[in-house]
Amino acid sequence: MSSLLRRAKTQVQTTISKDEFSYFSELSSASEEDDKEDSIWEPQKKVPRNRKQLAPKESKPKRAARAKKNTPQLSEGSEGVAVKEEQNCPVAVADVDLEERKSKSKLDAAQTLKTAKTKQKTSAQRTKKVKADEETSKAGTLESGSSNTETPSTSTMWEGVCKKEENDDFTFGQSPLKRMKTETCPQGQPVKFPASANNIKEEVEMNWDIVQVLSERTNIELWVCANIICLFNDDNTIPFIVRYRKELINNLDADSLREVRQTLEELRAVAKKAHSTIQKIKKDGKMSECLLKALLNCKTFEELEHVSAPYKTGSKGTKAQRAKQLGLEGAAWTLLENPGDLNLLSYIRPDIKGLSALQDIETGVQHILADMVAKDRDTLDFIRKLCHNRYISIQSSLAKVSSKKVNEKDVDKFLLYQNFSCNIRNIHHHQILAINRGENLKILTVKVNIPDGVKNEFCRWCIQNRWRPRGFARPELMKILHNSLDDSFKRLIYPLLCREFRAKLTSDAEKESVMMFGRNLRQLLLTSPVPGRTLMGVDPGYKHGCKLAIISPTSQILHTDVVYLHCGQGFREAEKIKRLLLNFNCSTVVIGNGTACRETEAYFADLIMKNYFAPLDVVYCIVSEAGASIYSVSPEANKEMPGLDPNLRSAVSIARRVQDPLAELVKIEPKHIGVGMYQHDVSQTLLKATLDSVVEECVSFVGVDINICSEVLLRHIAGLNANRAKNIIEWREKNGPFINREQLKKVKGLGPKSFQQCAGFIRVNQDYIRTFCSQQTESSDQSQGVAMTSSAGIEAKNEKQGKKRSKTAVDVALKPNPLDQTCIHPESYDIAMRFVSLIGGTVCEIGKPEMQQKINSSLEKEGIEKTAERLQTTAHTLQVIIDGLSQPESFDFRTDFDKPDFKRSIVCLEDLQVGTVLTGKVENATLFGIFVDIGVGKSGLIPIRNVTETKLSKTKKRRSLGLGPGERVEVQVLNIDIPRSRITLDLVRVL
Repeated sequence: MSSLLRRAKTQVQTTISKDEFSYFSELSSASEEDDKEDSIWEPQKKVPRNRKQLAPKESKPKRAARAKKNTPQLSEGSEGVAVKEEQNCPVAVADVDLEERKSKSKLDAAQTLKTAKTKQKTSAQRTKKVKADEETSKAGTLESGSSNTETPSTSTMWEGVCKKEENDDFTFGQSPLKRMKTETCPQGQPVKFPASANNIKEEVEMNWDIVQVLSERTNIELWVCANIICLFNDDNTIPFIVRYRKELINNLDADSLREVRQTLEELRAVAKKAHSTIQKIKKDGKMSECLLKALLNCKTFEELEHVSAPYKTGSKGTKAQRAKQLGLEGAAWTLLENPGDLNLLSYIRPDIKGLSALQDIETGVQHILADMVAKDRDTLDFIRKLCHNRYISIQSSLAKVSSKKVNEKDVDKFLLYQNFSCNIRNIHHHQILAINRGENLKILTVKVNIPDGVKNEFCRWCIQNRWRPRGFARPELMKILHNSLDDSFKRLIYPLLCREFRAKLTSDAEKESVMMFGRNLRQLLLTSPVPGRTLMGVDPGYKHGCKLAIISPTSQILHTDVVYLHCGQGFREAEKIKRLLLNFNCSTVVIGNGTACRETEAYFADLIMKNYFAPLDVVYCIVSEAGASIYSVSPEANKEMPGLDPNLRSAVSIARRVQDPLAELVKIEPKHIGVGMYQHDVSQTLLKATLDSVVEECVSFVGVDINICSEVLLRHIAGLNANRAKNIIEWREKNGPFINREQLKKVKGLGPKSFQQCAGFIRVNQDYIRTFCSQQTESSDQSQGVAMTSSAGIEAKNEKQGKKRSKTAVDVALKPNPLDQTCIHPESYDIAMRFVSLIGGTVCEIGKPEMQQKINSSLEKEGIEKTAERLQTTAHTLQVIIDGLSQPESFDFRTDFDKPDFKRSIVCLEDLQVGTVLTGKVENATLFGIFVDIGVGKSGLIPIRNVTETKLSKTKKRRSLGLGPGERVEVQVLNIDIPRSRITLDLVRVL
């Protein structure tokens, strides 16, 4: 971590550099870029629309002197500094930036633009563009001040910056200024906020620091949490952060980032609800200073509900509230503060209910004291700590009324939990979800058991410490205090603790279930594609037949048909299948795992064993058809395959799932793919958000070819959505293929932020572009020959139109950039080109063995850390550049993973024996075990205790740490339960 902090320190030292101005230069048009000076860089003159309000002139900071042509005044030690363009300095900012720094940053940006307007523009030579870039870097160094000025790294900055969040950012009743990134974020882009931006400050004001709590809950360093909040506030996507901002998040993976984001959203939701509760209670006139403090201390929904429940509209009020209305609150405080002066007999009022007898008065005082104890923060903290160190168990038993209203089969499903007890610290997540489901179905009764020792120690601590009277109390008063503590624990604190324990267990179980679903989905989406094959997809069926679809290596539909294999016509239909396979030279059959799958598999296996399809060597595989039926009747399928019967569309989808799993599965709602557990019992909002994020992550990391990809695939790229993807496709259809990534900026709705997020994940195939450019050159030569025959008079007449045509020609004649086919982000192109020059290579060698050799020899001499320091960048960014330069064209990292398991024969359940060693494919992973398809028609289960780290491959490239769908394993049969169709397996090794 120390090396990471040192790099962060270096980044902050060169704060406003080339990055500060790169944002403005990106917005300028192509014609403006050509008008740059040789040695003096000028920002664009057009001010972006979203920079509007400026502060009064008096508050404008002084502007540093700019570098002049040929005589740059550089401070000592700052010469030759070139700052990495994409690098965001680690900013340890809490929930939002400080207002003063936002205003200052805003003024700096406006001052820069104003200065740019006074500059006189001269034409720039393209051959001197590198020189101009160097001058830009130097000028940027001047703007940031002397390079000797040290700025604290993120780990130390947090203490000073984030601590101010409570005072400056969380204030009721104030309208915040427009939020701007400060100078510590060199790109200077405005932070986007929702429509209710004016209410954000008062919604999140609490008595706890959001960064501190986030760090405690996620077990992640404070400075990393602060940076993550800043990155998410600036609308950065998870794929972009994970790949291009690794130095800011300390190398966290996408799953960890998702967990942090979920926790952050929970904390903000609690703060928002606390604020709305405060406003409601204020409106009712029931707010007190003590209540306000208690509400602002709440960190969970359970705490908030506990504190605010008595003040809800329509509530009859608690026993304590009714006692306070009778005027007994003073007696309760006197008992604690000065018990010698308390005379309860003086409170007796015979004509008032609740004050007519001494017993009623004692009971009222007891209720008030119990309420005070139950809402005291120190008391609750003590009881929570006490419970943490004791044995607290959760118990479930069969409900008494379950046998009357519930199906007997459903009751048998919960046989394990009908007399169940487990320590809450040791219980598994899947057990919690099972218990909750049983309780919701009225089959189980659940309770949390807190031992009596906890209550006794709690009462003793209260009497001796927190709630000890400040003077001598008579025995009858001490009895009231003892009774109030008992009452407080039984009636108020125990139910609160039960709700907290169960809510925490359920929340953790739901999160883990959703994360497991996400991991499985990633495994499935990143299954290795099988390109270059003609495939026959089979959607099995009985009465309505098996639907066939043959698709080409490019996923085009060649033929569709229906065959009836299980209605006594199998032999006759075999001739039709053989003829189709021979006509289209198809040797791979893909069978869906739905109804009649087992019989269809046996049918094809029998024909293959008889060598019926000779001379073709036919193999088959089984794939999941989950979601295929839903997709086949969707508008997307109707648009993609118009006029085709929905049943046949399912067969097409099944075949394409093997050819390119990612491109096909993104068309289906993730929750319909069915690779999780208890998916209907968890929060559907959380599930959808997580699965959509996983799909975005997978599609982005694999990348898409912008000129051939579908709209459905494109909308899942980071930074894009349905509208932007549609606009990109329309632009491509209207203007032809994209020549380079820069053309994306011309697409409607694709602003600088969207371009920044998506550009690194979009590829431009250079072979395709070379072919297009050669065709374009030929057509332009022909059009020039025709233009030569036109008269001079007509040329003079259309002079203005000619100017427009020339501008269009410049736009069309954009040069392809070989770096556009790599994973290198456009903001790092300058560093990439300098690195290529450093190792003595050329852009023509990208992806070739020669480039790999030069990179290896260069790194052997200096190492990646020293090379990165030499290029003024980070090792993480340089590693991305090295990967992009060394990976061959059209590289797909999915090819390192397992392909579908192709078979020629079949095994029956009855053929299995205990001790048999088989190979199989993981079908699904859950928190209690791994389901493996071993080819007998029923998946076997590897209990989670049998999946140990020693059995997982250390050398093989893995999509995640644990086993997941699609991986091939070697297993041993431990137990066979034929009546229940259950097979227990042991994991031998991962293949």
